[in-house]
Amino acid sequence: MAKEKVVLAYSGGLDTSIIIPWLKENYDYEVIAVCGDVGQGKETEGLEEKALKTGASKLYIENLQEEYVTDFIWPTLKAGAVYEGKYLLGTSHARPCIAKRIVEIARAEGATAICHGCTGKGNDQVRFELTIKALAPEMKIIAPWRIWDIKSREDEIDYAEARGIPVPVTKENNYSMDRNIWHLSHEGQDLENPANEPNYDKILMLGVSPEKAPDKPTYIEIDFEKGIPTKIDGVEYGPVELVKKLNEIGGANGIGIDDIVENRLVGMKSRGVYETPGGTILYAAHKELEYLCLDKQTLHYKMDVANKFAELVYDGLWYTPLREAISAFVDSTQETVTGKVRLKLYKGNITPAGTTSPYSLYDEDIATFAEDEVYDQKDSAGFINLFGLPLKVRAMMMKRNEDNTK
Repeated sequence: MAKEKVVLAYSGGLDTSIIIPWLKENYDYEVIAVCGDVGQGKETEGLEEKALKTGASKLYIENLQEEYVTDFIWPTLKAGAVYEGKYLLGTSHARPCIAKRIVEIARAEGATAICHGCTGKGNDQVRFELTIKALAPEMKIIAPWRIWDIKSREDEIDYAEARGIPVPVTKENNYSMDRNIWHLSHEGQDLENPANEPNYDKILMLGVSPEKAPDKPTYIEIDFEKGIPTKIDGVEYGPVELVKKLNEIGGANGIGIDDIVENRLVGMKSRGVYETPGGTILYAAHKELEYLCLDKQTLHYKMDVANKFAELVYDGLWYTPLREAISAFVDSTQETVTGKVRLKLYKGNITPAGTTSPYSLYDEDIATFAEDEVYDQKDSAGFINLFGLPLKVRAMMMKRNEDNTK
């Protein structure tokens, strides 16, 4: 009789490196590993040999980079979604992308369970499992961190060393990192104390600190079509290449480094340093174009919606009716968000340097301080009288009651 199959979300990092032997030791499953490549870089090299050596029957390495950018990053960018004003959701929207492909492979392989290496203290367990529940409600979920005797990353390293499993960290250099095409996060060790200033020379990998950025500013121009970036300095790029190019430009100029204390979904606060150079540039450019192209009511309402969208993505609720409905609204607002945005990058700062659009709602003839024949300034008197009428009525009432008490 064939063994039941479990599909493991596999990165080759510390957690998943020990989960394959742990599953073999504790469950009578055939273990199939799946690595969703969302832009981890060289971290996918040598994974197949490692996975098979530690007990997996096979390893899928799935290139999800373009799907990740077009189906997850772009909708979040168009929404202007930023969690708690700082976090550009780099890990948050990568998880449903990866989990979706794991579900597809689990079904194709006839697996009965999916396993992930997320800790019981983190948000990722929720993101993986809610995606699985939404797309494969019948699938069993195994979460070793919630049931094994291992209590810390140091225990994991000991477990790996005892079984001769190579891991990419040591007890001395033990930051918890998550990297993809959009960002790189650093958590743990000295960063766990918010009083400690991050040692950027030690941890930065996608760029340099602002102090080490060039003394001369860099100007770039980004083209958008319906809210989606398409060109840099007049050169057209595919989605993946565009993000990578902006990561290079932003990283070299010290852009997109954020020291964040955030509210995790599971109830605690956590502290980390996030590098998002290209994404920070794109958010700044997209915002400038919306200032030019969206009317006041739409722009203001969309700002409120952006917070809700960010919360949904952060909380793992990508595959929900509300997230899909908000995306439909956002897409309708982006019909006129087309144009060019020029930015100046200098030592970690982004300064607008000019925006143009065929759908611009800015009319120089109306806005000018010079003499014009379009706007009759006398009209404002009646507007102010009507707009201020509630204030005037209330003030009269207060004065009347004050007089009556004398």
